[in-house]
Amino acid sequence: MKNVKENNITSLDELIDKKYGKIGEPERETWEHQFEAFQLGVLLEEARLKLGLTQEQLAEKCGTNKSYISRIENNASDIRLSTLMKIIQTGLGGKLKLTLEI
Repeated sequence: MKNVKENNITSLDELIDKKYGKIGEPERETWEHQFEAFQLGVLLEEARLKLGLTQEQLAEKCGTNKSYISRIENNASDIRLSTLMKIIQTGLGGKLKLTLEI
């Protein structure tokens, strides 16, 4: 079986390294942070849609406004942990689990 390099296939990690630098470099760290925020927004939107809620309904349930929910889902807003927990627990009826990697 031929290895990946013999087939001229580039891995996703190699592409990200080339475009944003290696892990630990400032541009890569910025990209990683933005990507995590994007993932969080997608997870919240998917959960909201799975429950059949509009952004407005979710906002009302957790005491915020539709535009704030929209900004979070579209990665245009940083979110406080307490607000995130309120959205997940009160608005979506879920639980937040965090992982720490060092």
